[in-house]
Amino acid sequence: MIESRLICGVRVDAVNYSGLAEQVIQWARRGESRMLCFSSVHMIMEAYDRPEYRRLLLSADVVTPDGMPLVWGLRLLGLRYATRVYGPDFSDYIARTAERENVPIALYGGSTETLRKLVEVLLHKYPRLKIAYAFAPPFRTLTAEERDSHIAAIRDSGAQIVLVGLGCPKQEQWMAEHRNKIPAVLLGVGAAFDFLAGVKKQAPRWMMAAGLEWLFRLMTEPRRLWLRYLAKNPRFVPVFLLQLLRTRVGGASGL
Repeated sequence: MIESRLICGVRVDAVNYSGLAEQVIQWARRGESRMLCFSSVHMIMEAYDRPEYRRLLLSADVVTPDGMPLVWGLRLLGLRYATRVYGPDFSDYIARTAERENVPIALYGGSTETLRKLVEVLLHKYPRLKIAYAFAPPFRTLTAEERDSHIAAIRDSGAQIVLVGLGCPKQEQWMAEHRNKIPAVLLGVGAAFDFLAGVKKQAPRWMMAAGLEWLFRLMTEPRRLWLRYLAKNPRFVPVFLLQLLRTRVGGASGL
């Protein structure tokens, strides 16, 4: 059984790569429609500010601690064995596992060029991987006909795992809307498409381990990310510390 804690009102699950991959494969083989979110501090604060988004995350089957601050939060709330399960790394891990287990996958999101490069990278690393469907939707609101066409194409492809790279909060909204329409496990993996395709650089591992990935990304994409990292993320610390204080005073575990 997966242990969890509420962090700023959002359930975050203490999972690891191998255990989560095994669970995903089991769900996929049974054709179960599931929704997995890889949660950063940004997502937590979006959910803190927007009740409808918080309800969406709470409805997910699994919410992993994608960033180190959430790992530290879980540990402070009593789950001392908690580790990071990072969307880009898990995307690569599940691709390798899907190749070994002969489970077809789909890719939905990114730009056309990014998706082309991603398919090349994945098939170079995992030549027996079955990529049953890959599509980069246009950067606009889709018509009802287009949405239905995309869902039908994913269903008809036979994909049992769908990696969704639309970015927060769009990908979580997309997964929640289509979860029961696609008999597959939906993974909202954020910027994983860009990172795995080599379109964008990832932070050095030492910065990730120190919880400084946000600083690297802010320096590389200041215009796009300044609001996220300078307006929303800093609020996480006082909000969580207040929760932790209440937990310690009340003797609860944050569940």
